[in-house]
Amino acid sequence: MIHFKQIIAEKIKENIEEVEIESIINLIEVPKDTQNGDYSFPCFSLAKVFKKSPQIIAEELKEKIELGKEIIKIDVVNGYLNFYINKSILAKEVTEKIYHEKENYGNSDIGKGKNVVIDYSAPNIAKPFHIGHLRSTVIGGSLYKVYKTLGYNVIGVNHVGDYGTQFGKLIEGYKRWGNEYDIDNNPIEELTKIYIRINDLCKEDESVLNECRNNFKKLEDKDPYCVELWKKFRKVSLQEFQKVYDMLGIEFDSWDGEAFYTDKMDEVIKKLEKTGKLVESEGAKIIDLEEKNMAPCIIEKTNGSTTYATRDLAAILYRARTYDFDKDIYVVSYEQILHFKQVFETAKLLGLDEKYTKGLIHVPFGMVQLQTGKMSTRQGNMIKLEDLLNEAINKVKSIIEQKNPNLEEKEEVAKKVGIGAVIYNDLYNSRIKDEIFNWDIMLNFNGETGPYLQYIYVRTNSVLEKANYIPDINNIDINIIKDEASEILKILYNFNEILNSVVDKNEPSILARYLMNLAQQYSSFYNEYKILDDNTQIRNARLAITYMVGIVLKKGANLLGMNMPNKM
Repeated sequence: MIHFKQIIAEKIKENIEEVEIESIINLIEVPKDTQNGDYSFPCFSLAKVFKKSPQIIAEELKEKIELGKEIIKIDVVNGYLNFYINKSILAKEVTEKIYHEKENYGNSDIGKGKNVVIDYSAPNIAKPFHIGHLRSTVIGGSLYKVYKTLGYNVIGVNHVGDYGTQFGKLIEGYKRWGNEYDIDNNPIEELTKIYIRINDLCKEDESVLNECRNNFKKLEDKDPYCVELWKKFRKVSLQEFQKVYDMLGIEFDSWDGEAFYTDKMDEVIKKLEKTGKLVESEGAKIIDLEEKNMAPCIIEKTNGSTTYATRDLAAILYRARTYDFDKDIYVVSYEQILHFKQVFETAKLLGLDEKYTKGLIHVPFGMVQLQTGKMSTRQGNMIKLEDLLNEAINKVKSIIEQKNPNLEEKEEVAKKVGIGAVIYNDLYNSRIKDEIFNWDIMLNFNGETGPYLQYIYVRTNSVLEKANYIPDINNIDINIIKDEASEILKILYNFNEILNSVVDKNEPSILARYLMNLAQQYSSFYNEYKILDDNTQIRNARLAITYMVGIVLKKGANLLGMNMPNKM
């Protein structure tokens, strides 16, 4: 496919040797207002280099740059060079590419030979899989799919929280009251009740908290009773979690949680000791990070038990050796920013190749909060993710019953639309923003929502069904497409670039907003033109646009984790 940005960058580079072509490409923008061209190059960064105003630089460049078959016009506005591309070439390129590649459109091999570990979801064993876990799960799930589409070898890891002091608490609670609770038939809820009860007792009695800590130490030391209980808690929890993953279509390549690294932490401690940087502080072992303006990284607690940081460091060592990663991405809330800064800094002391320490990436996201405030397992004010998804499905069923009671496969459509609404709502906004959980907002079926996206896709399907054919590429008049749908063509053309932006910034909202823009543009096109025109040439061109939009909407939605219904 012709790369218009590259062509423009090369034309600019011919006339300004002082700037690298990669920098020029990165500066080229797509204007929001089409009156400012198809691509713009801001000359402001060149003002210091050439000691001239951006406007003068832009005007001088315009005079020097030669037009060609791809670039048909250049103008200058307020220090910007605006480029207008040949729409006939654009229409031909996009149409041929989508018709040839179909659902593979947007794929590339840019990531070939590169290994990417994505650590996402990671719920805690024996605790509810609640809406607070939704963000890590769907952001990580989408990144997993987009990286794969771009040719990367991706390893999805569910680093479940199956270790730590909370298990000392659960074990203590089970010892005291286990026979009062029906763990086998209702595992998560019953274990949560035990956890809340023992946590309350710990607040009242310090000696109980010490017993809990000792239980965790026993677990680390492979005490048979504690290990047996831990295995039971883990097994029943994972069975419950899988129900939610099945609903969301989420898969993992590894379920190695914190416990997997219990026999791998000694090596971490020994490596850190050899550096001389592991020091004692108030009975604990720490890495002093004061020179990095950070609190110390605690490696071993005063009672000899390890920490999250120790296990994360062991995981880094293991993943470097096992997966030879280029990136090791952690999709974890912004509350853990300091933790990962400490861990990534400490990882530099493990003797790893710089490739690995540079590849450590924390992808933070905002919290999901209730309208009444922050959620807490200890307070028992969680909304289970399974309940949320089922509620979304049920609400969609009610709408279908009202609007389209004769719809075939109502159950399946309700599932796709309900779950799609939840996923799209989460991914539409920048991941770093906090999200106040609100049923009405999440399940609003108007405006910029998942159901709207699905509705537009269903419309493309319906149009093609009525036509009863997809026009052959040889029977499509490119000039009609160019004249009637130039904005849609530009959006379709940019699909692969959008996917590259998603992985560059680890930000699925870029794709979510792109798809909304495409859906809205097609809706305008549909309202402006009669698709099934009596004139065969016109009908074929408009059907071709409909077909191509449908392909990209479906492909993009799938990359977000949404399934598209054929009817609604």
